[in-house]
Amino acid sequence: MYMIVVGGGKVGFYLAKELVQEGHEVLVIEQDAARTAIITEELGDIVLRGDGCEVSVVEQAGMNRADIVIAVTGDDEDNLVICQIAKHRFDVTRTVARINNPKNERIFKELGITTTVSATAAIMADIEQELPTHPLIPLLRIKGGGLEIVEVKIPPRASVIGKSIRDLLLPQQSLISLIIDENGTPRVPTNDTIIHSGDEVVAVSLKESEEALRSALTR
Repeated sequence: MYMIVVGGGKVGFYLAKELVQEGHEVLVIEQDAARTAIITEELGDIVLRGDGCEVSVVEQAGMNRADIVIAVTGDDEDNLVICQIAKHRFDVTRTVARINNPKNERIFKELGITTTVSATAAIMADIEQELPTHPLIPLLRIKGGGLEIVEVKIPPRASVIGKSIRDLLLPQQSLISLIIDENGTPRVPTNDTIIHSGDEVVAVSLKESEEALRSALTR
């Protein structure tokens, strides 16, 4: 596959290095002369110096034949522009954008950039698994359909304790797919499975239904 990585900082450098080692054809676009020299010295002639937001630069990079464009600069606005150019000017079907501020994720989604990566959000999700004040944790976004896999821990005295799954009033298009008990034992639930205090419930839900799902399982 031909992959263009825009942004030659640490993220872009190590990503390009891994992709090259896996046998992909890779081109890095980097604006800074010093970073360009470092990448060339370490990885060879796979770097183009220039601004990845400029059409003339990405044309020179052969974006019209790219299988995937990955924008990992330190600027969310630049990453958005790069992915927009790739999708709408060069008809690249797959784009990935790094998001530095998680609050910008909604804007990227609304503008059609479906694959985003936020290190901040990933770290927060890991931290929240240890915080009882965060009873619902997003684990994974499912591509297309606006679905997410989430985890909810059943608190003591929740109204769902002692009820079977068939009796739960869950939001539409929400599905409980796994239950992990307090001993760490996982089980695939059936309609007759009883909810217990301390259970960790893994569910699939629409992103906009997450609050309703949290309320249904923890209130």
